[in-house]
Amino acid sequence: MDTFDAIYARRAVKQYDDAHRLTTEEESKLLEAAIQAPTSFNIQHWRFVVARDPQLRQKIRENGNDQAQMTEASLLVILTADLKAWAKEPKRYWVNAPAEVADLLVNWMGPFHEGREWLQRDEAQRSIGMAMQTLMLAAKAMGYDSCPMIGFDIEAVAKLIRLPDDHVMGPMVAIGKGTKAPWPKPGQLTLDEVVLENGF
Repeated sequence: MDTFDAIYARRAVKQYDDAHRLTTEEESKLLEAAIQAPTSFNIQHWRFVVARDPQLRQKIRENGNDQAQMTEASLLVILTADLKAWAKEPKRYWVNAPAEVADLLVNWMGPFHEGREWLQRDEAQRSIGMAMQTLMLAAKAMGYDSCPMIGFDIEAVAKLIRLPDDHVMGPMVAIGKGTKAPWPKPGQLTLDEVVLENGF
């Protein structure tokens, strides 16, 4: 599918064929696409929790306003991020770069993040957002529907997936074969309202 077609066709679909399963190859293709998303310093601090266990997915649904797509979609991916990834063997993020580039960025990574918890969290959420959009567009290009969700008890789901203390929760995405067309688009603001020239 053309990139622009995928962008305009992607919608938050709520109803899925609960008998449909993605193949292992399709799952790999989707997740490999998701990790092409950019991250600051190439930290790649997103961590994708694929919820496969039906009992776990049912518990997530119980803590997610009974959203049917949490149990009925072929795939449920919970996006999280490691807030301290910048301090965990940072050389591995630049292993294929020229030595002078790797040294520059690896040595800058620590001072940039150290003691700036707000920045660590902001960067994590930005990275999650870019990976999530990449994942949804890849799904659409493969003929699948998706639904991003933040309407769940974040603390309860974090406990269910045993989220480490130095990680942060992001949204989750359901992916699969939609069975019902989404609602009509509610309306986009015009470019005149959202695009500013050289400042406010």
